[in-house]
Amino acid sequence: MKAEIQRSQLVIIDMQDKLAGAMPKEVVNKMIQRCELIATLAKIEEIPVLVTEQYPQGLGKTLSSMIPFLTHASFIEKTAFSCVDEPKFNSKLIETRDQIILAGMESHICILQTALDLINQGKKVYILEDAIVSRNILNKQNAIFRLRDAGCILTNVESIVFEWLKNSDNPSFKTIAPLIKNIC
Repeated sequence: MKAEIQRSQLVIIDMQDKLAGAMPKEVVNKMIQRCELIATLAKIEEIPVLVTEQYPQGLGKTLSSMIPFLTHASFIEKTAFSCVDEPKFNSKLIETRDQIILAGMESHICILQTALDLINQGKKVYILEDAIVSRNILNKQNAIFRLRDAGCILTNVESIVFEWLKNSDNPSFKTIAPLIKNIC
């Protein structure tokens, strides 16, 4: 099933200072670029964006390099691992938008638990496999297997971007084309 602008919501989970510092640096840098790309297009196309911060007093705020790309986002502090267990998160989800696109940290904890709970709510969950990370690659791989088995749609940032754009005549294409070229 293709992602559609009118049905999508983007959720960026726990892209925070201390968590990022614990991740493989090269992987995090690429992940940040991909999140910047999809957040930029979400802003242009007015797709709702939720950004969560797991216990920011201890793990820090959202990465400062990402803030300019998230001016349109709703930020939600949480202590629960599943975003769905945070009432403010649920109140920000738009019921008519049933396609939830997930990116962030950590694949086997907050991404996994959130995705499983969203599926239980009847949402169609898209996992941006190239925009999620765990400290240990084996944990990420295990999460990917569990997410696939649970019915998540495993995809990548470019696929979702081009599904949202639909064609190169979309006026947003020229705006984000330079960001697409920077992603390897």
